[in-house]
Amino acid sequence: MVWVQLVTVLAVIQFAGFGFLVGAARARHGIPAPATSGHEIFDRYFRVHMNTLETLVFLLPSMWISAQYWPAQLSAILGAVYLIGRQFYLSGYVKDPKKRGLGYGLSFMPAAIMSVAALVGIVRALLAGGAA
Repeated sequence: MVWVQLVTVLAVIQFAGFGFLVGAARARHGIPAPATSGHEIFDRYFRVHMNTLETLVFLLPSMWISAQYWPAQLSAILGAVYLIGRQFYLSGYVKDPKKRGLGYGLSFMPAAIMSVAALVGIVRALLAGGAA
């Protein structure tokens, strides 16, 4: 489980780092708080940050629950693919929002796989009489 813990911490750090990038873009482009739009590049950083929050909420419970029923190392590897995907997402989206597809796929698919794996594990446990 230590690898799942590591990926969890890295995902949270990555999210915080994206938040710092939003703040830097806010300062660079003169977007006063609490505005959430105003300059195209700021808007892109802001959307990356919010989209990452949306996927993080999907990733973390899926990764932790799937790691309870399947090899934790596999969940950690899928989580690492998510992290790489988010980096591609950031760079693609900031350059041109139309170029976010690869990064989106590399971050959404691992979370989706782990979500299905978690659900299968839970159902198998329930069928085996594992309900508490």
